[in-house]
Amino acid sequence: MFISKVIGDKKRWRRYKARKEQLPSNYRAALDAVQRYTNYRGPATGDASMSLLEDLADVFEQAAARGTPIKDIVADDPVEFAEGFIRNYEESSWINKEQERLTRAIEEAAGEDTGNDGTSR
Repeated sequence: MFISKVIGDKKRWRRYKARKEQLPSNYRAALDAVQRYTNYRGPATGDASMSLLEDLADVFEQAAARGTPIKDIVADDPVEFAEGFIRNYEESSWINKEQERLTRAIEEAAGEDTGNDGTSR
């Protein structure tokens, strides 16, 4: 149960790992590094996380097939590359949900949803 929440469907995970193993070693090492970062910073749900990893695998597979240098994939800032990729999957991120929850709670407390001006009388 825990594993499926973290990585999602085991078959998808195995397919992803097999795809990664087919990459040339330097592309695999780069993908491993990005994957490690996204494990800590990326979406928390298994499905969103797997979608992100599968899409990253697509990028690295295509780059390897074309002979694109790794630095051309991630540019000068690998963190920004990973963060940019993660932003595409944030709607399912726990932190995004908590940010929305905080915003709603403050709006309600301030009276924006109730028509109250948020002041006590």
